[in-house]
Amino acid sequence: MNLYNKYVLPKAINWACKQKPMKFQRKKIVPLAKGSVLEIGIGSGLNLPFYSTENITNLIAIDPSEEIWKKNKIDIETLPFNFEFIKAFAENIPVDSNSIDTIITTYTMCSISDTDKAFEEFRRVLKPNGKLLFCEHGKAPDKSIQKWQNRINPIWKRLGGGCNINKDIPLIIKNNGFKLNELNANYIPGWKPASFNYWGVAEAR
Repeated sequence: MNLYNKYVLPKAINWACKQKPMKFQRKKIVPLAKGSVLEIGIGSGLNLPFYSTENITNLIAIDPSEEIWKKNKIDIETLPFNFEFIKAFAENIPVDSNSIDTIITTYTMCSISDTDKAFEEFRRVLKPNGKLLFCEHGKAPDKSIQKWQNRINPIWKRLGGGCNINKDIPLIIKNNGFKLNELNANYIPGWKPASFNYWGVAEAR
């Protein structure tokens, strides 16, 4: 699996995350970021074109996979805001406490191993009244689809670098000290067990 994780998986994840329905979802949430921004799981930088350059001052982006980050197609030197990439996990964010205005997660919570620890870090780094902007796939509302998600998930997780298709995203957010200011949910085009999306805005209670 080491060769798979290093050479095959980054290409597969990057291809999947570049699809048009997911790109459309990114456009809904990323431009809302303001101030000092922390992106969790930047991958190959697919969110970078959608930031509102008038609203943000700097962007810190973390991801545990340098292999995926190296697939970015944007010259970061030309970005109109300060940018820093850090190889790190969401459970241990190398950022000062109370220093971030906005946290962005897009299609990232599915692969965070310890969401409790990650959200503890989110609360630590966010300023008072800071916002969490999220767009994630997860648990579908239909019982028949849920059954397929639960059956497939063990194999999906193994082949998908830790990605889970059956996480209850709103519950994870609410159970970890955040309140949902806005929540939207719907299927997007694609294979149903992996295409139910949640997106919205939350802030620490």
